[in-house]
Amino acid sequence: MRENTNKTLRPLAANLRRRMTDAENRLWYHLRNRRFHGIRFNRQAVIGGYIVDFLNRKHKIIIEVDGAQHQEQQTYDAARSTHLQQQGYRVIRFWNHDVLTQTETVLAVIYEAIRNPSPPPPCEHLPPQAKEGKPW
Repeated sequence: MRENTNKTLRPLAANLRRRMTDAENRLWYHLRNRRFHGIRFNRQAVIGGYIVDFLNRKHKIIIEVDGAQHQEQQTYDAARSTHLQQQGYRVIRFWNHDVLTQTETVLAVIYEAIRNPSPPPPCEHLPPQAKEGKPW
């Protein structure tokens, strides 16, 4: 079953890599080629029966960058996140707007999640009033 799912999802993931949103491109600029503290991330990675925006397998962290369509599919996103968390992954979600306007804060949240492997609260977005700052 998994092999069939991967065969179906891999071409879709490749297509998503070619058509990333502005917010995904902004975050990928910082995460690619181990630029972010030497930590490897994959983009549009297939995991289980899902494609995740960014994945760090070593630290088991999934980063999702959500646009407006995710407000209409919250039930699906919650079930998806629960499934991935049951597989041992931590799911961190950010709104496109936050990635574009608070990039340093988004990176700080990701860095803290890697530094502190304790489970985060259930899959929440960055608070809209978070302040920018660099912990590094």
